[in-house]
Amino acid sequence: MFIVCLDLEGVLVPEIWIEFAKETGIEELKKTTRDEPDYDKLMKYRLDILKKNSLGLKEIQETISKIDPMDGAKEFLDELRSFAQVIIVSDTFYQFAQPLMKKLGYPTIFCNNLIVGENGQIDDYQMRVENTKLTTVRALQTAGFETVASGDSYNDLSMIKASKAGFLFRSTDEIKKSNPEIKALETYEELLSEIKKVVSKNN
Repeated sequence: MFIVCLDLEGVLVPEIWIEFAKETGIEELKKTTRDEPDYDKLMKYRLDILKKNSLGLKEIQETISKIDPMDGAKEFLDELRSFAQVIIVSDTFYQFAQPLMKKLGYPTIFCNNLIVGENGQIDDYQMRVENTKLTTVRALQTAGFETVASGDSYNDLSMIKASKAGFLFRSTDEIKKSNPEIKALETYEELLSEIKKVVSKNN
């Protein structure tokens, strides 16, 4: 039995922090896991910027409400779910992801949690487990599943490399160049085809 583990931002929906940076005009918030491999460092950087600009969860959620899935993402996900179990494994937060899950047809998502103060200020964040993506695929494998994984950023590499098969999707030139052993794909048609090959070959 296969479970496909997909990243969310950059694969199915636009990067939330980039969209928020555009909305607020704060260029520093455009930095993502494509640019910074250290997720803890990146999140502390983001939270510091939010505090300096008196921005909280409400403002980010207002931006998220305007975000739609990438063209073809829901159709891709629907077809993928017709022949494989799918879990979205993301380093985003449930407070961000919920409205996006509705637009994607309510797929299962494993992500993290924000610690929000009474004033709506994001005080901190709580990871579900350490090394969330790698830990998730390892746990699924321990439960008797094979995993296929795909993502676009540094924080996806561990789950991609630990899986039976893994693919970069619309990644950066730098990530693709430093990981030439991972097949890099650009379209949902290509990704769907590669996943079908893996699943059918091993059934």
